[in-house]
Amino acid sequence: MIRLADPVATEAIGASLAGVVAPGDVVTLEGPLGAGKTSIARGLLRALGLSGEAPSPSFAIVQPYAPPEVRLPVLHVDLYRIDDPAEMEELGLDEALYDSVLLIEWPERAGPDAWLNALRLALAIEPDGARRLTWEAPAAWERRWRPT
Repeated sequence: MIRLADPVATEAIGASLAGVVAPGDVVTLEGPLGAGKTSIARGLLRALGLSGEAPSPSFAIVQPYAPPEVRLPVLHVDLYRIDDPAEMEELGLDEALYDSVLLIEWPERAGPDAWLNALRLALAIEPDGARRLTWEAPAAWERRWRPT
């Protein structure tokens, strides 16, 4: 568990991911509205070279980023508006895994068997407004994911 005192600390977690992600990786972001999921995504994208804004993909569902805008392809996905896991097939995310990093907000909307090898990050809001970050790192992530 890591305590994130403010949005800067939350974005820094995303930036730390930028040094370890590779095409084919999936990072899921769980937590209530306003917990900082998009802040982690913005930190990762900025550290990968994005100079412009990284909007929340809430309405688009999938926001792609590709070189030269970023160092490697990333799909920032927000599944909040997905009501049925069967809708996932239309998004084409499985094909994207061949050459992109998938950053998935609201992964539980895809069903319990989606992305079993993902690095699973969970954010909670503390009573004082800070964030609490916990995670599940499968074997493929154990040596790479070492948050500080």
